Amino acid sequence: MRLPRSPAHVAILSSFFFPLLASANNLDCRHVRTEKVDWAFESLGGPKSVLHAVNNTASWVNTTYTIDLCAPLKRINDVPDDQKCPGGTRLCSIERVISKEDDESDVIANAFPIAGELQNHGGFPIDAKWYRLKTSELDTDAGKEGVRLEIKGGVKYVEKQKRKQKAFVEFICDPDLEGDENLWIPEDEYVGEEPEKGSPGEPSLQFVSYVTSGKDEDVLNLLWKTRHACEATKREEDEAKKNHWGFFTWFIIIAFLSTATYLIFGSWLNYNRYGARGWDLLPHGDTIRDVPYLLKDWMRRVLNTVSGPGTRGGYAAV
Repeated sequence: MRLPRSPAHVAILSSFFFPLLASANNLDCRHVRTEKVDWAFESLGGPKSVLHAVNNTASWVNTTYTIDLCAPLKRINDVPDDQKCPGGTRLCSIERVISKEDDESDVIANAFPIAGELQNHGGFPIDAKWYRLKTSELDTDAGKEGVRLEIKGGVKYVEKQKRKQKAFVEFICDPDLEGDENLWIPEDEYVGEEPEKGSPGEPSLQFVSYVTSGKDEDVLNLLWKTRHACEATKREEDEAKKNHWGFFTWFIIIAFLSTATYLIFGSWLNYNRYGARGWDLLPHGDTIRDVPYLLKDWMRRVLNTVSGPGTRGGYAAV
């Protein structure tokens, strides 16, 4: 049977399927799975930034790339639209021009989204994809351990032309790095935990390249060194959680079995020795029968202690 294709019917189908498609394209930092290998990057959530500086003749052009793997970026302060990325952005680029003659001269030249769910702002879905480096066919990936993230959705207007944006974030296994070491602290403040300024050294998140030679698409490449990109990390964390929960599980099971054994064995003894029946079968049956009354009396004492002695209202005698 063919369904009618009335405008109302199409609207209903759109309202049902489009949210499903959008949720399918969302970037999930908690659970990444490729080729039966699992990663988890929620520890790297929150705004994380990297700086790329270009030395021109009369000025510096500083571009800050800020990414949040777990949620859309949100500015703390209200700023003009041309100085921030729109809602739904997960990877934002902000270009600043700093004059060499006046160090305090700081002008935002451009701000545009590179990736995110940006259909409502002239962009596209993020369409996040993950690739395992160990099985990559690229020669440059030989000997690497980790995963590569591909995200898109942003647009940049150059001379009134609309150029699509895309980014590759390469997560490289480094057992000694958490992934938030020595990160750049941008002037743009975002909602979320900001990394503390670390000691001078190589940052975990690094700029690699921003390629603009494509026909209608620009590509940003970032490198992120972290222990969470090691294939054994997620497995070890899962095993640790499993062992931790297993200890309490066995404790509960042993306590239950011990109690049941005590009651059964004690009832058997009372039956064979004294011919007991009913409550008298249970060891310490009198105590067990008195438990509800003991609890009631204990609760009454607690309430009396908390409420304290009563106070009499009214006026004092003169």
